[in-house]
Amino acid sequence: MQVRRILGAFALLWAATALAATSTQGLYDLVKRRVASHCKDFVFILEDTDNSSELTNDEYTISTATDGSIAIQGNSLSALATGLRRYFTDIAHVDIYWFFGSHLDEAASPLPRPNGTITGKSNVPWRYYFNTVTFSYTTSFWSWSDWELELDWLALHSVNLPLAWVGFEKILLDIFRDIGLSDSEIISFFSGPAFQAWNRFGNIQGSWGGELPLTWINDQFELQKKILERMLELGMTPILPAFTGFVPRSLPSLYPNSSFVNGSRWEDFPAEYTNTTFLEPSDSLFEELQERCVRKQIEYYGNITKFYTLDQYNENDPFSGDLEYLRNVTHGTWQSLKSANPAAVWVMQGWLFYSNSDFWNDERVEAYLSGVEEDSDMLILDLFSESQPQWQRTRGYYGKPWIWNQLHDYGGNQGLYGQIENLTVNPTQALQSSSSLVGFGLTPEGQEGNEIMYKLLLDQAWQNEPIDTRAYFRQWVRNRYSTKHKTDVPDALYTAWEILRQTAYNNTNLTSNAVPKSIFELSPNITSLTNRTGHHPTTLNYDPTAILEAWRAMLAASQQDKELWDNPAYQHDFVDLTRQFISNSFLANYVTLMQTWNASSSNSTAEYRELLRFQAGNLIGGLDALDAALSTLPQFRLDTLINAARSLAPLSDTGIADFYEYNARNQISRWGPNGEINDYASKSWGGLVGGYYKPRWEAFLNYLIETGPEEYDSSEARGGVKEVEEMFQVPGSGIGMQGSSGELKQVVERDVLPVLRGLGII
Repeated sequence: MQVRRILGAFALLWAATALAATSTQGLYDLVKRRVASHCKDFVFILEDTDNSSELTNDEYTISTATDGSIAIQGNSLSALATGLRRYFTDIAHVDIYWFFGSHLDEAASPLPRPNGTITGKSNVPWRYYFNTVTFSYTTSFWSWSDWELELDWLALHSVNLPLAWVGFEKILLDIFRDIGLSDSEIISFFSGPAFQAWNRFGNIQGSWGGELPLTWINDQFELQKKILERMLELGMTPILPAFTGFVPRSLPSLYPNSSFVNGSRWEDFPAEYTNTTFLEPSDSLFEELQERCVRKQIEYYGNITKFYTLDQYNENDPFSGDLEYLRNVTHGTWQSLKSANPAAVWVMQGWLFYSNSDFWNDERVEAYLSGVEEDSDMLILDLFSESQPQWQRTRGYYGKPWIWNQLHDYGGNQGLYGQIENLTVNPTQALQSSSSLVGFGLTPEGQEGNEIMYKLLLDQAWQNEPIDTRAYFRQWVRNRYSTKHKTDVPDALYTAWEILRQTAYNNTNLTSNAVPKSIFELSPNITSLTNRTGHHPTTLNYDPTAILEAWRAMLAASQQDKELWDNPAYQHDFVDLTRQFISNSFLANYVTLMQTWNASSSNSTAEYRELLRFQAGNLIGGLDALDAALSTLPQFRLDTLINAARSLAPLSDTGIADFYEYNARNQISRWGPNGEINDYASKSWGGLVGGYYKPRWEAFLNYLIETGPEEYDSSEARGGVKEVEEMFQVPGSGIGMQGSSGELKQVVERDVLPVLRGLGII
């Protein structure tokens, strides 16, 4: 009966959904948002398709129509959006960016017309975007204006299969209410805004520092409706969440005859926040809850997708490693989805096969995937393809369709980093090797920088041969810095980016396989800070002097063209490069200080201690200069996050605002009630550097200066650092909340260059 009702809902809602998929109005609206003065310059022509179920690659053409308009024709809305960006980047030489927004309105007026016809064809049908945890590390406190920029960016960069997690707690709240749980039983299961991803994964339950308010759940639900509507308008097929099986602790008492197991403890969190309760997919209650979950979303959003994200063992091992048990889990889950929506495709991250590889041997992986008996009913995200691909050892996931992804960034860290060779050559080779590869995608944990690496892979999805990165970086520089009044870009900018292309963005040493962390973002210690590898490395797989040369070239560009100081792209990149340059210098100065300290003793002379004080001063001086530079731009400031978090609370409700602020502060620092994942999501932000990292290092360095290696007590050294960490958690404390200290040029000349010269860095 329930399945028939759902199918009836499909029929009723299909007309509206089909209309969204075939109307070009969303693209005209995008042009109006971004280049309002040129609304009449474009015409979009959507070709008729045969509506076959077979996946096809997207195609577009760009030409000048007989009436003089810029005609973009294609076989899908995504193809048209991609053609629109191709026009802007290749002909008008402007683009849209993270952090400082769209520069499409910097195109020359009148807009240049294409000479001849430009064509494009994708080499994969799907271009995927998002990681489940991106919705916590990056978008937790986003407003609709933030999402508008993001969705326009995604559409123009050809993304047509984005994950859509926002507001899912409303769906679960309704489901659990309907089967008899009270609001207090349900709300106590949910985690705070900055930690919802891991609640959705079943890693954690509950919230520390406060309780998720109903206003948050309702507001995010309303935001999700706007996000989904815009996705459809722009030709994207959203991936919606499915019921995973993770449930409130009180559910077993309501259904004592159902089958529940407890998940494993995650990251040493206290038991009250982990060991989540899991309803076995073989139980009939699982199918009922899955049906309710899918039906609720159809009711609220319409029949807008057949794709559902569902991850049951993210960094948690299954209850049993028995092959039949593993097959039954996926078989039951698959059947529940197909019962709820006969067209359903289960989208799953392949992360578990890498992160928990001790459990997931080849035999278990094959058994687990075999439970989905129709290969086309599953889509697997090879989450970390550029560094730890799993598709090869699983022989293309045993025939299941899969997507090649770049993960790149963990926790929203900000170091300059990329693998330009792996990002262009490897997916191209994979496409030739695996018949079940159906897409390229981006799965960053946090969207915090290195934008060129994300654009590169999405552009590679439209090239049959590996992109020439030298030419690609040159076009990036021209498009990024030119304006409608000045299209000539100083040669020094090309020089700076060519240095970066060959060094920071060309890592081939995959022992360090993701964005590096600066050691000043880590809890100070005498060991274990340098030479870290893996996906939170502190190693630098390039000569640090290369960053100094790139920084000098970028500074020289502003001497050639002083107007660059007012260019948002230049401002962002100069601060970002300054951040990396000072971070590298901090690492070198720390090594020098530790050599001095290790050679000292309790009987060291006053001169020796004065040398330690001088070297410690170098470290702190560098942090002061960095904090000043970072504080000039909102995208590099702590107060931007805190203000965004507090703004989502109801007016005059300081209690909820404080809870949101605590969530934001805790995630980027201690990450857990007791610092369980301390510094995982660290950021180089103004206010955070000066108000948090600097006091931690001052406490630690003061202890070292007064304590020789023989008397060193790690607990005592940690005590002063921990006190700073705990003080930082307090919402409304004002710690780290200073505003901009002036215009970038002024701050660089007044606060940055003199310090760097005094330290002998430049």
